[in-house]
Amino acid sequence: MIRCGLTIVFLYMVCWASAQQDPVLMRINGKDVLRSEFEYIYNKNNSLAGVEQKTLQEYVDLFVNFKLKVAAAEAAGMDTTRAFREELEGYRRQLAKSYLTDENVSEAAARKVYDKMKAGHRAGQVLVSHIFKYLPQTVTAHALRSAEHQMDSIYAVLQSGKVDFSSCVSTYSDEKESFWVSWLQMPAEFEDVAFSLPTGEVSRPFFTPQGIHIVKVLDRKEILPFAEVKSEIIRWQARHHGSDKGTEALVERLKKEYAYTPDKAGMDELFLKGSTDKRLFVIDGREYTGEMFVPFAAAHPQGVKRQLAGFVMKSVLDYEYTRLEQKYPEFRMLMQEYRDGMLLFEISNREIWERASQDEAGLKAYFTRNHSDYLWETPRYKGIVLHATTKQVGKQARKMLKSLPEEEWQNAIRLMFNAKFRQVQAEQGLFAPGDNPYVDEKIFGRGKAETMTSFPFTTLLGEKLKGPKTYQEVRGAVAEDYQNYLEKCWTMRLRADFKVEINQEVLKTVNNH
Repeated sequence: MIRCGLTIVFLYMVCWASAQQDPVLMRINGKDVLRSEFEYIYNKNNSLAGVEQKTLQEYVDLFVNFKLKVAAAEAAGMDTTRAFREELEGYRRQLAKSYLTDENVSEAAARKVYDKMKAGHRAGQVLVSHIFKYLPQTVTAHALRSAEHQMDSIYAVLQSGKVDFSSCVSTYSDEKESFWVSWLQMPAEFEDVAFSLPTGEVSRPFFTPQGIHIVKVLDRKEILPFAEVKSEIIRWQARHHGSDKGTEALVERLKKEYAYTPDKAGMDELFLKGSTDKRLFVIDGREYTGEMFVPFAAAHPQGVKRQLAGFVMKSVLDYEYTRLEQKYPEFRMLMQEYRDGMLLFEISNREIWERASQDEAGLKAYFTRNHSDYLWETPRYKGIVLHATTKQVGKQARKMLKSLPEEEWQNAIRLMFNAKFRQVQAEQGLFAPGDNPYVDEKIFGRGKAETMTSFPFTTLLGEKLKGPKTYQEVRGAVAEDYQNYLEKCWTMRLRADFKVEINQEVLKTVNNH
């Protein structure tokens, strides 16, 4: 009883100490936000280049608004949809890759391979063309001899100089295009030949697992910098060895951390009989049995010892995968940031962006209420400038356009005056001073416009305005302002609907503890 009481006291002290190290800074809609999460976001955003720096109190307001929108998305069930969960898990898998390998070991192993490449004859890339005959694994002996004889004959003709290599490729090869070869991309037999040939030389016929080849090297490139090929080398090592060196090193460390313990009886029975129901090993107190091994073995057909080694490695990594948030604060923060960002986007799209882009009545009403905000500093001229071949044509065009809506002016001019030959040249739009010399002269009284030789008679139709008549003329600006208005109203509703509590004493310790 005494020991039980001491255990409870100890756990309470651990929890209390943890809470003191990372106390609750605020509670939004009943959900705690720790100081560490706020500090992470605050410091990250305040360090971004080109972003206006915010004071602590300014950022508190922004952060609370952000969390309120996330709370609204959660209340709407957006975090429970299948699409959301799958995208979040996909991001987690991608993010976890760097945590499930020892990157220093991986890089060192890749560097060793790279240095070997650089020192050897396989450095860089070679551009090759080849005469290639595909040979399936089931090729008969007769077909094999026939293909070999044909390629020997082609090589002899090439050596005689009677035909060029490209024509033989075009006539005989199953592969017509030239291509660049880097080390680790082609079978070793192919690379041995391609990298050993001088530029312009042609190889003797040779076999690879794909078939029979005659290769010509067309060009060479220097080896790429290590940073550009490192990832490809690591992937190559994983393909050829089942895992890269960094993953193997990590697994060995995790085995010690999680007290990996093999069970000799279960393993011996598995090696002897090929299956067992017994325990195979223990990881951090969790048992892994022969029954759990069966589906892994079925998906990885190879020797039992290699299967078991692969199963142990996968089990260790899978267990580590479940504990990343607990072990690595930065991983937890990144996952939280991505999750909240997804929810913010979805709820903002629904509440603001889609509405602002589709709510024509709302845009019109907002523009009407705030018309004075869109007045121009200087008047503008909305209309059309008509350049005509004769004065009479100009008058006729102007008279006709007066009776038509503005959106039909250009089409009417094309049909009535320019169908057979061009009599009118028109420029329609919203003109500010300096945009059009004819508008400047006739409307704004500025400057003198030159007469057009082919269209010497100019007349205008339209009106001078202090500001736009409809929101469509300044739709982009109105839509942006309307979005801001919708967001402001929405934020006010959220602050009224959801409870926000901020611990001011903890706030004083942000970046100061």
